Amino acid sequence: MKILVINAGSSSLKYQLIDMETEKALAKGGCERIGIAGGKLTHKANGQTFVIEKDLPNHTEAISLVLSQLVDKKAGVIRSMDEIDAVGHRVVASGETFTKTTLVSDEGMKALEELSELAPLHNPAAILGINACRAVMPGKKMAMVFDTSFHATMPDYAYMYAIDYDDYKKYKVRRYGFHGTSHKYVSGEAAKFLGKKPESLNIITCHLGNGSSISAVKGGKCVDTSMGFTPLAGVPMGTRSGDIDCAAAEFLCRKKGMSMEEGNAYLNKKCGMLGISGVSSDFRDLEAAREEGNDRARLALEMFAYSCKKYIGAYMAALGGADCIVFTAGVGENDAGMRAQIVAGLENFGIKLDEEKNKQKNDGSVHDVSAADSKVKILVIPTNEELVIARETAELL
Repeated sequence: MKILVINAGSSSLKYQLIDMETEKALAKGGCERIGIAGGKLTHKANGQTFVIEKDLPNHTEAISLVLSQLVDKKAGVIRSMDEIDAVGHRVVASGETFTKTTLVSDEGMKALEELSELAPLHNPAAILGINACRAVMPGKKMAMVFDTSFHATMPDYAYMYAIDYDDYKKYKVRRYGFHGTSHKYVSGEAAKFLGKKPESLNIITCHLGNGSSISAVKGGKCVDTSMGFTPLAGVPMGTRSGDIDCAAAEFLCRKKGMSMEEGNAYLNKKCGMLGISGVSSDFRDLEAAREEGNDRARLALEMFAYSCKKYIGAYMAALGGADCIVFTAGVGENDAGMRAQIVAGLENFGIKLDEEKNKQKNDGSVHDVSAADSKVKILVIPTNEELVIARETAELL
């Protein structure tokens, strides 16, 4: 079975064609600047990289170009579209409408349109990608795989906000969580690495990148997560503020003369690491600036580490102790200094890092960076959200 995984953005599109017998990507790539002059497709297959520079006026044109490369004599990996058994689409927000992977249908697409206000930066793009695939690949089975599904197991006391209950029922304002495919993958890989069943483990998963979230996973199921109603909540991120008193947000809107919509955009795009440092949203730039004596860069990094440390402590309490802490995503996998900064001072919780192991470079495998006498394992696990999407699509079929 071969599954095509699509992750569509408003002006971009990433894809992988995965052979489910080996769970290896036969081809992968992405389209850039869709709907903007200067479009480009970068396609990787057969150990080679192929680049096509071509205007892509819409997502349908982008998908068509991707499919043409998959069957191309030189760049292709399949003989015809018939070899693609199904398409799995990444969708960020499901609300309470969908709690698991669902086949694409007219009714499902209508419901997805109604959920766009929960993730206005992400869901409309996913809808564009799904509609483009349906136009180019009519009759092909397709699935919607939601970032929020893994968090659907949270108990009500964890996902509820203390607002008027009738307003919750009417507007569905609650914690949904995101990055679910990543948290699901790395918690499963951690159990495999430890040689134990997921049902027997308490795991804290830290997906740390430009967007970051931390989850508490008990017995293979999510019981709490740091992101909330939208991906804005939780630890401070590249350009997102993370947790903030909503009255402070309203105060800022009044003082800066911003509408609620402008205030939301401000908290999502101009705050976080970028807003505190004034340098960049990229952690590598911040660390370089800190080394040069930039105190605001130092502050931003310390705020991030402190917030992650607090969530880990909170989830240790929520789980009644942890067997394992997992670091994943761009920062989690590659930033040894940040990992050390986050777990520093947690020795009384049985969490101890081995400095030499922690310095090992990410080579795509699982690394145990915990000290020999650490009661809690500390693992670095490269995430693979595309594989989770492919697996769930295959399971649904």
